[in-house]
Amino acid sequence: MPNIFIFHGRHGAIKPIWFPWLKGELEEIGCTVFFPRFPVGEELTLQNWMGVFKQFEKYVDEDTVFVGHSVGATFTLRLLENLNKKIKAAFLVSCFVTGAPSVSGLSSFYEKEFDWDKIRKNCEYFYQIHSDNDPYVSLDMAEKVSKPLGITLTVIEGGGHFNEKSGYDTQFPQLLDMIEDVLTDL
Repeated sequence: MPNIFIFHGRHGAIKPIWFPWLKGELEEIGCTVFFPRFPVGEELTLQNWMGVFKQFEKYVDEDTVFVGHSVGATFTLRLLENLNKKIKAAFLVSCFVTGAPSVSGLSSFYEKEFDWDKIRKNCEYFYQIHSDNDPYVSLDMAEKVSKPLGITLTVIEGGGHFNEKSGYDTQFPQLLDMIEDVLTDL
């Protein structure tokens, strides 16, 4: 089974929402799951997150799956842009590549143009999940990810930002089902 990475959002290291549940479910079926804790608050910058990830890069191979939520999804795109190897799949939940909530450090993740060709080259399958009522990342912002990737945006009604406020504090079964579908191809 593959190595799977779960990348939290700007509060995910403090409020892990559905991440521990997903990690447990994936480990139960034999996956090795990494849940790196990235700096938040004043230390929330792309450079700092890239620094943390360096210690995990040796575990990335052609069967690896990335799962990113919010800025963690944006970080996933930046990783794919910088990797010199291809992974199996990337799941982008509430992803943004333009002006997101005005939080110090977030702009470092999207201020530079994305190299969509390299991102597409470094991942076999992309899946993007968004909500029709995300209070932080609009559907228009989500389409700025799906269009250059050439993928269909999966919209879940009433999912909010897929956090505790929208009922996703402990589980995210739709995401698990999608990941399990990809794992059957391995």
